Amino acid sequence: MVHVIDIADPADPRLDDFRDLNSSDRRPDLPEGKGLVIAEGVFVVQRMLASRFAPMAMLGVDRRLTELGSDLDDVDVPFYRTSADVMAQAVGFHLNRGVLVAARRPAALTLDDALDGARTVAVLEGVNDHENLGAMFRNAAGLGVDAVLFGKGAADPLYRRSVRVSMGHVLRVPFADVPDWPRGLDALRERGFQLISLTPDPSAVPLAAAMTGDKVAVLLGAEGPGLTEHAMRATDVRARIPMAPGTDSLNVATAAAMAFYERVRTAE
Repeated sequence: MVHVIDIADPADPRLDDFRDLNSSDRRPDLPEGKGLVIAEGVFVVQRMLASRFAPMAMLGVDRRLTELGSDLDDVDVPFYRTSADVMAQAVGFHLNRGVLVAARRPAALTLDDALDGARTVAVLEGVNDHENLGAMFRNAAGLGVDAVLFGKGAADPLYRRSVRVSMGHVLRVPFADVPDWPRGLDALRERGFQLISLTPDPSAVPLAAAMTGDKVAVLLGAEGPGLTEHAMRATDVRARIPMAPGTDSLNVATAAAMAFYERVRTAE
């Protein structure tokens, strides 16, 4: 059971792992800083508690402590119980979700770890918007993607905003870096993956026709520039989502969801 500790002073040093979360130069979730992972809200906290990310401390109001209930039975960490006002002063903004958990980053998964047993993976190059990244992890979890892999230039998936937007699914969907980008994509091909790059190029194959592999890796690029030519050359086929006249592309998280759904549909 968690150890409930009441705190009334926002300057209490026991809250330092949750302090100034919106301050870019003091963020505790920076890998080069404290390297913490911050879960925010009851649903995200529940997913953290069921993940490989072991909590080290919790901060919240009494209502959220009650809502978490039996989820905390086997959690042997302090729960700093306080008021919404004290919490806002410590964190740096008002937190409607009323509960936070801090965990240390575990060792990064290797590419082999992430691909173990996988049949559908997403591969991201240059996706540097944390909200898009979080949305893609949520889409991946909901549509059966087994892992998310990162090429060059991607944002940190464990930044607090990514974790929140993903509804905590970034904590449960395996992810890893692809070394030696993009030549490292050969490691997926050697494991039997069909490599499909998404592009708005009208000469590309329609996505439904392109997705023919028993194991599939879908490559997506950053909002705007998309995948680099270098990355697309390393894939087996270039595919497009058919668009209505006057439009040429979708938000990258939306495009990812459509590709993931097409994979579910064609795999049935």
